[in-house]
Amino acid sequence: MTAAQRKPKTRSYDPAKVRAALDGQLDALRRAVHTLCEGPDAAASLAAPTRLGDWTVRDLIAHIGIALESLPVRLAEPAPDPAEPRVDLRGFLAGMRTGEAAVAAAATTAARSLGDEPAAVAARLDEAADRLSTAVASADPAAPLPTVLGPATVADYTLTRLLEAVVHADDLAAATGVPFAHDRQALATVTRMLADALAVAAPGGSVEVRIPPFAVVQCVEGPRHTRGTPPNVVETDPLTWIRLASGRADWAAAVEDALVSASGERADLSGQLPLFG
Repeated sequence: MTAAQRKPKTRSYDPAKVRAALDGQLDALRRAVHTLCEGPDAAASLAAPTRLGDWTVRDLIAHIGIALESLPVRLAEPAPDPAEPRVDLRGFLAGMRTGEAAVAAAATTAARSLGDEPAAVAARLDEAADRLSTAVASADPAAPLPTVLGPATVADYTLTRLLEAVVHADDLAAATGVPFAHDRQALATVTRMLADALAVAAPGGSVEVRIPPFAVVQCVEGPRHTRGTPPNVVETDPLTWIRLASGRADWAAAVEDALVSASGERADLSGQLPLFG
């Protein structure tokens, strides 16, 4: 059986558990932003650079708001044609590079519209988080909604909003130096999503990728391991994995810094990463 024939199993996600994880992550994000915006150096903190090109912290928070609101905004648009092929979660992850320039421009414009008052930045994020939570709680998870990549279900698009909330919370922590307490279930879900995305992008069974305590997947074409200790093993922690998958961390540097353990001649994933970002 070829690697193409050994398709990874599609993981299912309980919409109620995803909604709870999203709410927990949004609460953590809101607390972090309020702490930042209510501090004595709020103006300077919002003007600080981030690891995302020219974006400031203010731009990053504005982008998070746009990302969160996109689900209720899309739900308000006309429903897509039922005959139009739907994009699933795997397809959405594969297409996340689309429109990067437009995303950056929208974030900058949104940040400028907030003005100079830090309280307005926090209030805007609160509004976006409230709109998203309300929309997810009231929408049918199976309902289709339009996206830039094609129709997607509310359930799948909610997962992408959770991904945004986790990845950008880590961006915020990196920019401000303030540790961020991710919701555990949110971190687990995003870790598994990106591990599964790797298994799809590099199908096979020659490398076992371990991200304890949340995920284990096999990937990369080659001899398939069946029993005993796998000959090719990659192991890392959830946040390092998310940073590698999203282009926030460099594979070689992570291995050198012992953030990643990679053993075996096939255990070099630098050719498969990042998955997006």
